[in-house]
Amino acid sequence: MMISPANPKASYDKRAALIKEALSRVLESGIYLHGNETKGFESEFAHYVGARVCLGVGSGTQALYLALKCFDVGSGDEVIMPAHTATASLAAVALTGARAVLVDVEADSFTLDIEAVKKAWTPQTKAIMPVHLYGHPARMDELMDFAQEKHLRVVEDCAQAHGAEFSGQQVGSFGDIGCFSFYPTKNLGAFGDAGALVFRDDAFVEKAKALREYGWKEKFYSEVQGVNARMDELHAAVLRVKLESLNEDNARRRQIAKTYSEGLEGLDLMIPQTAANVTHVFHQYVVRSVRRDALRSFLHEKGIGTGIHYPHGLHQQPGFQDAIRVPGSLACTERMLSDIASLPMYPELAEEDVRRVIDAIHAFYHEGI
Repeated sequence: MMISPANPKASYDKRAALIKEALSRVLESGIYLHGNETKGFESEFAHYVGARVCLGVGSGTQALYLALKCFDVGSGDEVIMPAHTATASLAAVALTGARAVLVDVEADSFTLDIEAVKKAWTPQTKAIMPVHLYGHPARMDELMDFAQEKHLRVVEDCAQAHGAEFSGQQVGSFGDIGCFSFYPTKNLGAFGDAGALVFRDDAFVEKAKALREYGWKEKFYSEVQGVNARMDELHAAVLRVKLESLNEDNARRRQIAKTYSEGLEGLDLMIPQTAANVTHVFHQYVVRSVRRDALRSFLHEKGIGTGIHYPHGLHQQPGFQDAIRVPGSLACTERMLSDIASLPMYPELAEEDVRRVIDAIHAFYHEGI
């Protein structure tokens, strides 16, 4: 059987009875928006992250967009962010009318290069958007120090890092606002698009509430321009079930990563590195190989699926050229685009399948293909 890169169905199968019970509870309640499930999830997730408040929204992209709008980011402003991440991060910036300033990432962590951030700053810079890519936290201590020095807002993109920690503190609780995606394949995934904002203080909570629902503070009366960015009760109910086992799932991801790293040591392959002061949650296990394409084809023939996260840098996206500025070299990002590959990674991945992946990679290198 094919081993898929991700398997959200396995996550459902593992807790099907609990999920069915939660969904039935919503359906029988007759309340499908702004009900007890969303309120319960918001409270529980805020507590989990260590944030003051959580607001559920319709997607991770919406979360990033609303966070930026809380700080009035718009035309004429710049937001510094990594060139190597999902297009969703860039789309959120572009939606505000601001310009995304794309900088390089570090080769070991795949996260923002702090020195590149400092060089990219201009008087037009209004915010920094660190992305905790693949589940490895960015260097939040230095980023926060620089943001404070320059009076910048920090919006954390935590879409791939639910439960990750930097120096014992969960990501999402460092910046002014932390943003999460609950896309089905995430470490904490719904059955469709969903997201959340978490706040370290109450200063922007009421504004965010208004922005996520047409600018209403009073129903049917828009004091500001807002959007429809509500979280569905059904998604909230599913997320409450899955949140209970998130730490357990993340621990399993780390165990799979450890098995991969030990099993692949010594091959002509770069394996993920983890900084000493972080807790990595391995949304993806990303290796690097100069023979990436041949390796992926070989694994596919052996019934093993892989992915590329991501095949194009944000600076290479034709539809967003008017919304970006590239102030310096993206050498590290561009090298990665040709050699990164994501191995199968999800908590339900069986140990024998992990070994099967390792054995197949050994076969590729030892057979000299």
